[in-house]
Order: sequence, then C-alpha cells, then structure tokens
Amino acid sequence: MRRTEPYKRILLKLSGEALAGEAGFGIDTDVLQVLAREIGEIRGAGIEIGIVIGGGNIFRGIKGATHGMDRASADYMGMLATVLNCLALQDALEREGVDTRVQSAIEMRELAEPYIRRKAIRHLEKGRVVIFGAGTGNPYFTTDTTAALRAMEIGSEVVLKATKVDGIYDSDPKINKSAVRFDELTYIEVLQKGLQIMDSTAISLCMDNRLPIIVFDLHQKGALSRVVSGEAVGTLVH
Repeated sequence: MRRTEPYKRILLKLSGEALAGEAGFGIDTDVLQVLAREIGEIRGAGIEIGIVIGGGNIFRGIKGATHGMDRASADYMGMLATVLNCLALQDALEREGVDTRVQSAIEMRELAEPYIRRKAIRHLEKGRVVIFGAGTGNPYFTTDTTAALRAMEIGSEVVLKATKVDGIYDSDPKINKSAVRFDELTYIEVLQKGLQIMDSTAISLCMDNRLPIIVFDLHQKGALSRVVSGEAVGTLVH
C-alpha cells in the first residue's frame, strides 16, 4: 500500500550516468546544478537526505573486468570514480546553500570524512545532506547494494532509485513500445521476473529488512519533490 504522508528521512540512489547528461560520460555541470537545486528544495522542506552515487559515467568496474582487468582492481577503480561524483555533487549543493558532507568507505581524509554510521546520522539530524562515496569499500558489491546497506544503517524510510524511466516495466520501454508499466511489485516478483532495477543482493537486503524501494524518473520535472511528499510517483517495490 502506498504511503500518503511525506517521508522524514530518505536515501536517494543516483546512477553516475545521471550526472553525465546527453553525453553519457563525464559530468555535465548544468545537469548537476539542476539536480542540486531540486535536492536543496526538498532539504528546505525538512526532509533528511542521504545520497549514494554510482561511478558509471567515469569508470564501471564490471566492464573493466570483462576487458581482462582483475575484477577486484577494476571495482576499486569504480569506487574511486564514485568519489569524484560525490565531490562534484557536494560542490553543486553547497553553491545552492545546502550544507553537505561526503563520507567515504575508503579513507581519504583530505577529500572526505571516513564513513562512520553514528556521525552520518548526526549530520542528518543537523540538517546536512550526507553523500556516501566509494561504495561499501569492498569489491564485488555494487552501489545498489551500498544504497540498500546505507539506507538501513541510517534508518532511512525508503530507497529512492532515480532512473531515466518513470517506473519499472516488464521490458525496455525505449525498445518495446508495448512494454507494461507496474505501479507496485513485491520484492519476490522483482526477483522472479528478473527485472533489472537493482541487483539481487540489494533487493534481498531490502526484502529481509522490509525497506521499500521507489523507482522513478529523475528527469521528470518535480518528480523528486512529489515522490518524497508521498505522491504515487513511479513504481513501489515492497
């Protein structure tokens, strides 16, 4: 059943590609600033925000591994790519007047705080946006799994998975014009149907801890504000 009241604490999962704009790689500063403005608006409404960003716009570990690189080394490179995105988003948010902290699972004190759960929660309580970088700090885990893990650790009420489509479909709507969109799904249905919205480890973590996931279109104007206010936006997995 859909929630109707606003969320108090959320975990926003962004793909690295979301920061790349039309180019598909690198960081588009215009896209970044629009995103920062939207995040600033919902923070201004009193919602506590944690963010996990992927690094696929710079380097994707699993792709490097398929091209002959050692998987662990490739994943560590991907983790470093996420930190670049975190720092870029932090800069954009602070230019919007939003107090922000980056916490990294791989220690790099000159750039970010080390990830400390209690400190992250304290930042949230003080009204700061907290961006979690470097994944879990371990190879073989995706940033989707990081999002589920950090959401549970900070006591988030929901994982908001921002994508380029307005929910979950039974096939790619950009390829199949007859693709069917789901309003709600159970975790088991997502796993059984093989719907690639998050990896199976992330879905299982959310299922075991009853943490709902909402998949929505980040680029739809006002979608982020609407979803955190409790409107029926995107697809709910619960």
